[in-house]
Amino acid sequence: MSIKLSTGKEIPIEMHKARMVQKIWLTLVEQRLKAIEEAGYNTFLLKTKDIFLDMLTDSGVNAMSDNQFAGMIKADDAYAGSMTFYEFAEAVEDVLGYKYVMNVHQGRAAEHLIPKVFAKSGDVIPTNYHFTTTKAHIELIGAVCLEIYTDEALKTESTFPFKGNMDPQKLKDTIKKYGRDKIPFVRMEATTNLLGGQPFSMENLREITRICNEYGIPLVLDGSLICEDAYLIKQRQKGYENKTVAEIVKEMCSLADLFYMSGRKNTCVRGGLIATNNEELFEKIKPWLPVYEGFFTYGGMSMREIGAMAVGVREMVDPDVAGCTIKQIKYFVKRLVETRIPVVTPPGGLACHLDAKKFLPHIPQTQYPAGALAAALYIASGIRSMERGTLSMDRDKEGNEVLSDLELTRIAIPRRVYTMSHIEYAVDRINWLYKHRDLIKGLKFVYEPPVLRFFLGKLEAIDNWGRSLCEAFEKELGPC
Repeated sequence: MSIKLSTGKEIPIEMHKARMVQKIWLTLVEQRLKAIEEAGYNTFLLKTKDIFLDMLTDSGVNAMSDNQFAGMIKADDAYAGSMTFYEFAEAVEDVLGYKYVMNVHQGRAAEHLIPKVFAKSGDVIPTNYHFTTTKAHIELIGAVCLEIYTDEALKTESTFPFKGNMDPQKLKDTIKKYGRDKIPFVRMEATTNLLGGQPFSMENLREITRICNEYGIPLVLDGSLICEDAYLIKQRQKGYENKTVAEIVKEMCSLADLFYMSGRKNTCVRGGLIATNNEELFEKIKPWLPVYEGFFTYGGMSMREIGAMAVGVREMVDPDVAGCTIKQIKYFVKRLVETRIPVVTPPGGLACHLDAKKFLPHIPQTQYPAGALAAALYIASGIRSMERGTLSMDRDKEGNEVLSDLELTRIAIPRRVYTMSHIEYAVDRINWLYKHRDLIKGLKFVYEPPVLRFFLGKLEAIDNWGRSLCEAFEKELGPC
């Protein structure tokens, strides 16, 4: 929650206390330069021993609660028929409203199974915006991931509250153009990761559901960040201010034919799930689960993780859990806006996103400005962030670069992990970096994988700009 101080300033207050801590360290800037060079200027390839604040992602790195650890200890560790799975299934029905559920080892497994079962080569899958791995799985079967976003979606500086909306008219036009038989399902993502964690409104979800029902097309909801979307609906949509997060989540789920999520985010556990009330859809997926994941009652997860997830599903709709990162992100973004740093607004439900195009206008997209900014931020601060721009796109079939709609450097806020002092430190280092942005140049590949290249690709700094940035930092701020 947020609280107003006697000075009138509003700050987020963590509604939890630390009962176990993990030591972190801040290496010297020279050591950070060496580390990023060895990592090929790819923050994914950094080692945690070289990182001060790990803000690469909110996936799988969130703090579990005491009750979740207790759930792990008491789990029924059976290969098949574990009662822990049935406790988990009961939690899913209570919170999400779905009768049928299966576990998968993470959200990516659901992204693999759903297109594999329901789509084929030549199909078109409309979505409010793509996610990297979702798009990869769709394209691997020969289908097309078609983004149908609103006109506001690509405006990084905006007051529009629901930039994750799907454009209803564009969806109708798409169905008429390709035909219902070419569209196996429509996908809505809550919140849209690559647009800056932006939510869609309940009104928009209802309209998209209505269109899907009219044409007999299943609606698939990626609910990996459903609680953040629900929390933002409560804050921003008229008529929902007095509803609970739990009520909004259940209403959202009632509008989807098929639901999947990465549990690594909202439930703070390494795993995932697929759920539905449509038995026919469920039975089509079910036979493939043992082939790729594991037996039906564990689905690629350990029973201890499922025990923790059962607790996490219930805890995730607590407003102090659903809103904990949203409040920190809002504060983070506000502090950067105050100093005129180009950042995505309004704040979303995932991370603080720097607009690398505006931060580094001198770097062309073919030299990966968002990746360069992520590397520069690491050198200047020890903070690991993530590139979400052209580097996160794969080349087309002819080998040509596919330019991203946005060039964002994502500074994720893991749930219940970092404090206000960490955010203030990040704000200070970003401001220093902005004053020295002319020292930052582009990147070029020295090793480029054929798919999802942002994970394992290695690059080098054009004109060795990392050295220049390091020297400027040492001169002004010293070795740390």
